[in-house]
Amino acid sequence: MKFDTPAATNPIDQLKVVGQPADRIEGPLKATGTAPYAYERHDAAPNAAYGYVVVSTIARGRIRSLDASRARRAPGVLAVITAETAGPLDKGQYNTVRLLGGPEIQHYHQALGVVVAETWEQARAAAALVQVQYQEAPGRYDLAKLKNAAAVAPPGFGGPPDTARGDFDGAFASAPVKLDATYSTPGHAHAMMEPHATVAAWNGDQLTVWTSNQMIDWSRGDLAKTLKIPKEKVRLVSPFIGGGFGGKLWVRAEAVLAALGAKAVNRPVKVALTRPVMFNNTTHRPATIQRVRIGATPDGKITAIGHESWQADQEGGSSDPHVNQTRLLYAGANRMTRTRLAKGDLPEANAMRAPGEASGMMALEIAMDEMAEKLGLDPVDFRIRNDTQVDPEKPHRPFSQRQFVQCLRQGADHFGWSARNPRPGQTRDGRWLVGLGVAAAFRGAPVQTSAARVRLEAGGLLVVETDMTDIGTGSYTIIAQTAAETMGVPLHHVRVRLGDSDFPVSAGSGGQWGAASSTSGVYAACMKLREQVAGKFGFDPGQTAFQDGQVRSGGKAFPLAQAAGLVAEDAIEFGKLGEQQELSTFGAHFVEAAVDPYTAEIRVRRMLSVCAAGRILNPKSARSQVIGAMVMGVGAALMEDLVVDKRRGFFVNHDLAGYEVPVHADIPHQEVIFLDEVDPAASPLKAKGVGELGICGAAAAVANAVYNATGVRVRDYPVTLDKLLAGMPQVA
Repeated sequence: MKFDTPAATNPIDQLKVVGQPADRIEGPLKATGTAPYAYERHDAAPNAAYGYVVVSTIARGRIRSLDASRARRAPGVLAVITAETAGPLDKGQYNTVRLLGGPEIQHYHQALGVVVAETWEQARAAAALVQVQYQEAPGRYDLAKLKNAAAVAPPGFGGPPDTARGDFDGAFASAPVKLDATYSTPGHAHAMMEPHATVAAWNGDQLTVWTSNQMIDWSRGDLAKTLKIPKEKVRLVSPFIGGGFGGKLWVRAEAVLAALGAKAVNRPVKVALTRPVMFNNTTHRPATIQRVRIGATPDGKITAIGHESWQADQEGGSSDPHVNQTRLLYAGANRMTRTRLAKGDLPEANAMRAPGEASGMMALEIAMDEMAEKLGLDPVDFRIRNDTQVDPEKPHRPFSQRQFVQCLRQGADHFGWSARNPRPGQTRDGRWLVGLGVAAAFRGAPVQTSAARVRLEAGGLLVVETDMTDIGTGSYTIIAQTAAETMGVPLHHVRVRLGDSDFPVSAGSGGQWGAASSTSGVYAACMKLREQVAGKFGFDPGQTAFQDGQVRSGGKAFPLAQAAGLVAEDAIEFGKLGEQQELSTFGAHFVEAAVDPYTAEIRVRRMLSVCAAGRILNPKSARSQVIGAMVMGVGAALMEDLVVDKRRGFFVNHDLAGYEVPVHADIPHQEVIFLDEVDPAASPLKAKGVGELGICGAAAAVANAVYNATGVRVRDYPVTLDKLLAGMPQVA
């Protein structure tokens, strides 16, 4: 697929605005505290009452009785809504019926109702007066015990659960060099800065919710279906979001309860989940058990590669595609992947930044290092020897762009990889043991239909409207850059309005498709506007230039501002692009880690990520995205672990005191290099997503560096000192 203008010259290629390191245009609002987040929409919903969520204190069972009489009589209380008083809710596309529990309890901290009062303190105090008696039932909370009963996972967004090519079993059995290893990853929490929060208000039968949500159209439809009202009667507004990571892809309990509460008291109601409740009430990245088998010839050519994954989720749940990268990353004639899903009773498992690859790479990229060591090969060289330019499972389908080898080579050279001692535990810096680690980075780059509306206003101001969201990723800025470049105006002449269901439907923020898809929709709308502007001045659209606020053709020029009042709306549709070529992003992570030989304390000293992800629309915000993802990779490697109480079925460390994440002091030096790459097949901007690539493989690079430092191989994440101590080298 090619994306050309009528003149066969893409205005984006001028790179006057696109591709430049522009500051975030909404940055001053956020830095000064004037960007209104969902819970702060006092202007939109004055005189709002406050809701406080009542949650289950068991993980599985039934409510025997729920007595809210004392709560209803408490000072300031306006209403108490429970499943019994709310009436039946419909099952939305994303299983929203579970957002209000009763009488059945499906997981710990499931919402059982909401207390609405004049103040938040009154609502909280009254919620404590709700008395619930349970009939508790035994639950399934231990993945290791559930593994053998797991069934084939249903098909999901990652494709089929199982794939095969060639004769994996035979090739693996006869391979001269073999690896068969099992790895485990724990559950992870999104733990974004802004909690799940909503303000809801009714105007007759019209519902408006100001909420923190990544996917406006999805959630608008789900909320309408859940409440059994027409979709056109719901407006969802989410212009500023304080982080999401996939945890805000769908409607959550606070939005449903705010809407029910506002209906009951006939005034706006605001509800936010408290930090401890967020961990068990919302979604999380699921724990996994993964088995990787690799067979190779003595010269390092993979002949057999197999990857199996197990996870658990509630009845009707789906599995993350943890084996997807293994289907695409390395060559090998004989292949097998399998995904298994067990039934469990922990809170819902679902998408978290790079769902599938983030966890899958944690296993695969340790396995690749272990195999390189068995072969006596450098880990970088081993990966390069098994590069491929076509989909290994579908050799007729090439990659649209694949600079994986270039990422490895440039990263190794820049990082000083040649100084690495291949023998573990041999390099010292004072008392510290020092090691270097490497891992591949891989993430798919899907695209989604996305639309936008552009309008020329007085003075040549260009207004862009789309329901795309900005979860801290820089959507406002790259959309403004796209419009400015396409229409030939300065960046400060563009106003971007996002996150409102009254605007054209975009791709939304998720799946690493947001940037490439949403800017393509804006490009399409701008190209339609260009045709209208050219027609207004009697120009041939294919021979018209838009530059410096002027419209020029055939020696004539007019100010763009003279076309004020014109409006255009259009969408980008990608058809069967993904069937013809494999769109993916690639990279390489390099890490230096130091380990104290006495205590096994780990210090990440420096990190490098080299990325090939098409045209980088804004190097400044893209770099921040990759660095943030690398930090999450360090957390996954060394700290993050949703600890399960396997007797009672809840996450014990459900706050930011017990759930540890890295801070600036943990990683003193990070560097990102973007390869010079454009991908004409990917989008009109020749760009692909990059926000999730940086987390894929980062954890394994840390784990591999720790191994190189100590000689202790840890296959069960996180890599904590207790897992290292027994095998640490003797201190001379």
